[in-house]
Amino acid sequence: MTNERRVLVHPDKSALAGSVAARFITKVLDLLDVQETVHVVLTGGSMGGAVLEAVRNSPAHTSIDWSRVHFWWGDERWVPDGDAERNDRQSREALLDSLDLPEGHVHPFPASDSGLSLDDAATAYANELARFGMDGLPHPVFDIVFLGVGPDGHIASLFPHRSGIQVVDRPVIAVRQSPKPPPERLSLTRPVINASQRVWLVLAGADKASALGLALAGASRDEVPVAGIKGRRRTVFFVDRDAAAEVPEALIARDY
Repeated sequence: MTNERRVLVHPDKSALAGSVAARFITKVLDLLDVQETVHVVLTGGSMGGAVLEAVRNSPAHTSIDWSRVHFWWGDERWVPDGDAERNDRQSREALLDSLDLPEGHVHPFPASDSGLSLDDAATAYANELARFGMDGLPHPVFDIVFLGVGPDGHIASLFPHRSGIQVVDRPVIAVRQSPKPPPERLSLTRPVINASQRVWLVLAGADKASALGLALAGASRDEVPVAGIKGRRRTVFFVDRDAAAEVPEALIARDY
């Protein structure tokens, strides 16, 4: 088993989304050749949606038996079901609604109008994760975790100088007073993400360059949360040229 961290640079956002989508399709096909199901964690944001749209628009996506794929999310905004700000709605519109997916294979976080409190919603998602626990863990060992990275280096809803990135005793946390609206959210915790086989971080834009550079230079995870993220087998930063501005040349991979 290898554990690698690589930076793959693309000329622009469009090329970035297309490349990640193609790699995703290929990897899911490879995984389904050797295992019964695949568990994927999705992310929100403009690049998260762009990648899923590129998957939908690729003719190759029809070669996947999507009924064997489970979809989860790394975090969610505490807003009503169907709200345009919810990551799950964005993912459904970009890709999931076009696939032949068993309903039980789509695992959205509870919504603010679900009748649950924020804390109870965190517990409910933890219980859903536990239904698919693997390797003695109370959650799946995710095959691919997609993450975006904020200009401040946050991933999921784990923010700098907040306690969320330090939580290790539970798989899901309730987030309050988020520095990024809305103030209330739900998020997977770092141990769940780091237990995954592959973490694919997709980021674009000059405003991400500093966070990426700091993470690769060994910054503290409390200062730059993305610095504390690493998959079991592989961690790949898929970036555009602008986001790579502060990445040392020696860290840029020439191939996957």
